Amino acid sequence: MTIDNDSYLFAVTENSGDVAMVLIEKAGRVHINELARGKLKALWLGAYESNMKKLIPIFASQLAKGEIPVNGIKMVEVS
Repeated sequence: MTIDNDSYLFAVTENSGDVAMVLIEKAGRVHINELARGKLKALWLGAYESNMKKLIPIFASQLAKGEIPVNGIKMVEVS
């Protein structure tokens, strides 16, 4: 997160069919599951559905290999 200068980091994991997501803010706040999803939807306003449609197959492939998908999110402030 620090090296890549990401504003947020999120990871997805699965255990026996149950999926969990965590979203971590650069400031240290942590959002889990539905709270993480809600925050991510707010960050990706209007793009959440399309972003997830692109990411879910990648996540599924990584999870099937025993990996935990971890992704950084960069935010740009528009004035």
